[in-house]
Amino acid sequence: MAQKWTPESWRKHEARQLPTYPDAAALAGAEAELRNYPPLVFAGEARELKADLAEVAAGKAFLLQGGDCAESFAEFHPNNIRDTFRVLLQMAVVLTFASKLPVIKVGRMAGQFAKPRSADFEEQDGVSLPSYRGDNVNDIAFTPQSRTPDPQRMVKAYSQSAATLNLLRAFAQGGYANLHQVHRWTHDFMGRSPWTKKYTDLADRIGEALDFMAACGINPETVPQLKGTTFYTSHEALLLPYEQALTRQDSLTGDWYDTSAHMLWIGDRTRFEGSAHVEFMRGIGNPIGLKCGPSLEPDALLRMLDTLNPAREAGRITLITRYGYDKIEAGLPRLVRAVLREGHPVIWSCDPMHGNVVKAANGYKTRPFDRILAEVRGFFAVHRAEGSFGGGIHCEMTGQNVTECTGGAVDVTEQSLADRYHTHCDPRLNAAQSLELAFLLAEMLNQELAERRKAAA
Repeated sequence: MAQKWTPESWRKHEARQLPTYPDAAALAGAEAELRNYPPLVFAGEARELKADLAEVAAGKAFLLQGGDCAESFAEFHPNNIRDTFRVLLQMAVVLTFASKLPVIKVGRMAGQFAKPRSADFEEQDGVSLPSYRGDNVNDIAFTPQSRTPDPQRMVKAYSQSAATLNLLRAFAQGGYANLHQVHRWTHDFMGRSPWTKKYTDLADRIGEALDFMAACGINPETVPQLKGTTFYTSHEALLLPYEQALTRQDSLTGDWYDTSAHMLWIGDRTRFEGSAHVEFMRGIGNPIGLKCGPSLEPDALLRMLDTLNPAREAGRITLITRYGYDKIEAGLPRLVRAVLREGHPVIWSCDPMHGNVVKAANGYKTRPFDRILAEVRGFFAVHRAEGSFGGGIHCEMTGQNVTECTGGAVDVTEQSLADRYHTHCDPRLNAAQSLELAFLLAEMLNQELAERRKAAA
């Protein structure tokens, strides 16, 4: 029998990737303050996402998850939130139009602050300081004061998340996501991308369809789905004191939910047996993501699934694969076969970002677009071969005109990385590259769906 779960039972397990706060009383005070704050999301919304994800697990919908590598206090601005939201809308429209499947939109937004690190300390010019772990822990500036973990940063992260969620809800339901606005979602700076022309053509076709529907009496007033969309939030549940402080018991069901986001995930570095993060996540009712990389063995994955989803509830678990373009076709089949054999109802989603980081000659970390695309192709190839459904994409992207990932039709070069390299952590796809990925992904998804229909005939 697993031990009885409580929101604080994780504290008796091994917790990796957590900061060491020098002032225990200040930490306790920040946690107490957060416990008195309203929830950021509601249990019913998390259950709605789980039901939507159950459709993905059944092959009847597709999961689009994207947003910042790490949100920051410095880049907090309504325009940045809007621009990322509208690129996700563009990507969703492309995927929906091509596949004829509903697209479940989940942002890496309103809480994606904490980042795992490969080492506890960072050294520069002979000086060693605590590693930067995200703006809700410490500051990126390399000074002793900036790098000292400060629990009040969790309170600031809550406030920023609340403001971000408020704006996202307004965009999703206040008319901005109206399909009649589909032309207006294109960023001005994307004009030189050939994929923008393709998107404009698609938007024209959607506009013609909407005009026809309006002539038949079907319009946003009679069909509210045309003037709004459902948008969920997610982040890695890394900073457990913050997550515990925002975990509340649902008054309707009595179940516990982490109200910091609709969906939380466990990272590659905290996914191990006996992990405090696994212990925390097994007791909350939210949909859960699990990062799966080359180090994960099939038997360990099956034990993890039994721990996190013993009832085998559809929509509960999303397996987010992150192998690297040159490893996915060799490593992923073993996991897919094991999960199919045991009958776990999971969503398979591809993270083509984390396994494809390289260092450019000028010292900048980057991700070549061709490698990102190659991993996505490998992901779909594996699922076609194994008879499973590749049901999602998980990417780090932004609506800003950054130069962080090389390649793509806009042809960001290693030499141009320094032009607009703004990320606080890992390189992100810019708006033009994200739209290009959506069109190419739509082609792959269509091929996968055609193969499934052929096999079912």
